[in-house]
Amino acid sequence: MSQPFKLEITNIYKDYQLKNGTIFKTLENLNMQIKSGEFVSLIGPSGSGKSTLFNLISGLELPSNGDILLDSQSIINKKGLVSYMPQKDHLLPWRTILENVILGLELAKVPKEEARKRALLFAETFGLKEFMNEYPSALSGGMRQRAALLRTALLNNDVLLLDEPFGALDEITRMHMQQWLLSIWEKLGNTILFVTHSIDEAILLSDRVYVFSARPATVKEIVNIPLSRPRKSTMMVSDEFIKLKKILIELLNDNTE
Repeated sequence: MSQPFKLEITNIYKDYQLKNGTIFKTLENLNMQIKSGEFVSLIGPSGSGKSTLFNLISGLELPSNGDILLDSQSIINKKGLVSYMPQKDHLLPWRTILENVILGLELAKVPKEEARKRALLFAETFGLKEFMNEYPSALSGGMRQRAALLRTALLNNDVLLLDEPFGALDEITRMHMQQWLLSIWEKLGNTILFVTHSIDEAILLSDRVYVFSARPATVKEIVNIPLSRPRKSTMMVSDEFIKLKKILIELLNDNTE
């Protein structure tokens, strides 16, 4: 008997009414099924509603129609059941890294001392052990992203939503962070939904890639990534990787729908 999906997005529509009365359609009949422990990337044209979908899953916005199920239970308008890391790290400059990474736990009413203990327990795993008493200004972009991800992971939700976490990093730092994220995912076993505009990044990290159409977005194609794990950056020059990249490029360039 097959296991139920960890996360299901079922017939989701999202419309906005503009001030002039025009209906702005963002998502249209969007369907996704994510298994527990999967790493799934979302790619598509800019403005196709990928971040909007994350807002719906995390309960920050309501869909116009459809349902979102976590462990077979609807989570529409329910906050705190998944962990969401937006594009920017949003570290508060007046708080130390330790104080920043426990912020989500504090908001969840976890006692401060318990929150600090949890954070310090994972500090070495996230490569932050020596930086916990520093302020964000002392950290590189990659280290700041590690701190933001630790803050997200400490909420201890099974599902992590990562919205272009490495988009602002230089290429070399980005490659290091990709490998680091894969190592963390293998240790923690979370289910990850990952938004990226990098085809290479989507292939390197993912079990499957959902390709979104232009707005109003729907799922245009699902591409399985059969590359063996553990993944290494050197795979990016392999024939299999290049074949997958060609498939995704063709899907993204096909605007006939």
